[in-house]
Amino acid sequence: MLNFDFPRLAAIGLTPVLLQQALALAGEDDLQLARVCRVQRDCASVHDGDGERLAHALPGVHAELAVGDWVLCQPRAHEPWRLLERLEPFNQLVRVNDEGVRQTYASNVDTALLVMGLDGDYNPRRLERYLGLAAAAGVAPVVVLSKADLCADAEARLAELEGRLRPLPPILLLNGTDPACRDVLRPWLGAGQTLVLLGSSGAGKSTLSNTLLGEDAQATGGVRADDSRGRHTTTARTLLTCPDGGCIIDTPGVRTLQAPPDAGALAGSFADIEALAGHCQFRDCGHREEPGCAVRAGVDEDRLRNYHKLRREMERHERTPLQRQQQRREWKARNKAARSR
Repeated sequence: MLNFDFPRLAAIGLTPVLLQQALALAGEDDLQLARVCRVQRDCASVHDGDGERLAHALPGVHAELAVGDWVLCQPRAHEPWRLLERLEPFNQLVRVNDEGVRQTYASNVDTALLVMGLDGDYNPRRLERYLGLAAAAGVAPVVVLSKADLCADAEARLAELEGRLRPLPPILLLNGTDPACRDVLRPWLGAGQTLVLLGSSGAGKSTLSNTLLGEDAQATGGVRADDSRGRHTTTARTLLTCPDGGCIIDTPGVRTLQAPPDAGALAGSFADIEALAGHCQFRDCGHREEPGCAVRAGVDEDRLRNYHKLRREMERHERTPLQRQQQRREWKARNKAARSR
């Protein structure tokens, strides 16, 4: 029989749909429903609604685990629980690293808090990549411009993003050390809601986490003076429970982020380009040098360059090995012809 206290587990993100899946998997076995807080090399920490427990997962299950997953465990009195089953998540935030390997940030997320510092960390192009990541997972984005108290032109940068991004997500100017952040972010952190913090090292994610939690749960550090980059103070993804309800998943900073994995996600973060493309003079307009291009006339030039760059990365990622071999042969033939000329 499945053991669970729905009100307590619902406060940390359990939904009726996930519960139905758990009941079907558990059958007649005496199992406990819990949520993954941390994943370590040989074990995991899970939350059963009352507190965290250490659990050892079966090898095949452990390989699939991500922070935010819901799992079925076999409780044991004086030793770590046994983690037996992982429920299929309703969404996952996934990136592709430089080697083309998929890495999961978090599972079962309602909101992605995209944190960007108003110092040397400010980079609208990178923000558009994060928006694509959220769109690919079907997660609602909220942009936080942190360190607003240290930036003299914070309002100008806010106006720049409001004029550039389409669709326009909520954009907040925050000082991560100010307790007023809790009131500003309350609409996204009610009981049962899960929020993941994404951004580069030194953007202020852990500082903001500590302010929302009301305690120094996460270690924080300074940034380098020359480029405002942090030193990877946060080294693991962690699910933290808020005193007022809801969960926060803090993540290590990421300096490189591959393009969204599909055209739908790219279209979702560049909706203005997709809408204007229908008004171009040519149906197959590439939005580069063609006459009568409505996209070039109506979209910020730097934003359009970033769109083309992300699209090229996406297309490279989607090519099959045979297609990559064919492209290499074509480039070799072109280089040979150029040398002969």
